[in-house]
Amino acid sequence: MIPASAPTARVRAVSPEGVQVARSLPEETPVAFVYNGGTQAVMMATPADIVDFALGFTLSEGIAPRHALPEVEVMAHDTPSGPGIEARMWLPPEAEQALRARRRASVGPVGCGLCGIDSLGQALRPLPVLPEAYAGLTTVDTKFALGELRDWQPLHDETRAVHAAGFWQPGNGILMAREDVGRHNALDKLIGAMARAGIDPSMGAIALTSRLSVEMIQKTVMAGCPILLAVSAPTARAVRIAEAANLTIASTSRGEVQVFTHHRRIMTRRRREGPRFAR
Repeated sequence: MIPASAPTARVRAVSPEGVQVARSLPEETPVAFVYNGGTQAVMMATPADIVDFALGFTLSEGIAPRHALPEVEVMAHDTPSGPGIEARMWLPPEAEQALRARRRASVGPVGCGLCGIDSLGQALRPLPVLPEAYAGLTTVDTKFALGELRDWQPLHDETRAVHAAGFWQPGNGILMAREDVGRHNALDKLIGAMARAGIDPSMGAIALTSRLSVEMIQKTVMAGCPILLAVSAPTARAVRIAEAANLTIASTSRGEVQVFTHHRRIMTRRRREGPRFAR
């Protein structure tokens, strides 16, 4: 059985010239989130940081708030089609009722963070409006955050086949990052890791190696982070949702920073007065 701590495997590849090479590739394993004995979602993911993944998913999907996150029991299984992982959690009655309102029961491919929901309304669920708790970044900060994230991707360096999400603060840089074959999985893992570490999402920015699509906006807002940065541009609907939720989103294109919503949080240069972060 491949354990949860083995996120890669060595395989052979052949070039058009017939040259054989050995490659490290990321593993892709079904991870089931089981709440109160019932499976809520099964996601194909890199089998690492499973506790972070389970807690981040619980937060970003609105299943339980940050102050009421459950304990996570990780169980490995050997199925007829290969290894799998269960993340078992127990919720209080009030959280279980909310869970039933948006039940999932399907496999989510790595490219889609919304797969498995059972209605169009759930795909575009209402989001809270983020409070004004952030003083801002500069355009230099934005470039530096996305550049520094490259140094926090050991799995990508090994395989060239995974996404990353990191949390960045001016003056501190990247505090932590997580990787996964699925971009939304990487973000969930980061959100869960931050919750476990007691890091306040409102005091920094999330940086991504992936595009800014709707589910990435939704998860960032649910996490409570006011700025989302990426190397790729957002979709038009993602911009509208971020605008309504008071989320600043920005990307870099050919070395230039483009801010799509709530531009006040990303300045051309640092103001001399005042802190970088404020409540």
